[in-house]
Amino acid sequence: MKKLLQEFKEFAIKGNVVDLAVAVIIGGAFGKIVSSFVSDIVMPLVGVVLGGVDFTTYKWVLVKASLDETGAVAQAEVAVNVGIFLQNIVDFIIIAFAIFMMIKIISKSKEKMGKKKIEENEESVVEPSKEEVLLTEIRDILKNNK
Repeated sequence: MKKLLQEFKEFAIKGNVVDLAVAVIIGGAFGKIVSSFVSDIVMPLVGVVLGGVDFTTYKWVLVKASLDETGAVAQAEVAVNVGIFLQNIVDFIIIAFAIFMMIKIISKSKEKMGKKKIEENEESVVEPSKEEVLLTEIRDILKNNK
């Protein structure tokens, strides 16, 4: 049992697990923001452009609700909520596009950082002094004369 707990502790402390946990938490918050953006901003604008249609209420009713003698609901309505499904599709497309753009930006910044490191390494190579160049030329001439 002690070995199992030690293995679990090593697993939980690894950087990958912590990074994954942070990604899940931030992803959940990001998803809420995008869902709010879609349902509160994008879909009302799309509805206005299409003539005042509210997609969240758009549904295909399979069985209508029925009332009993007292006016209470005897059987609830059975419907396919097409509008909510369409809104979720728009959510997905916007989230996928946002993640694509974030990955693209991160990749470009990594490329730039890599190029800067290469340039720094090239700059760190010290040019030989005039004396060293002259001595190298003399050495090469002497080698060729032998």
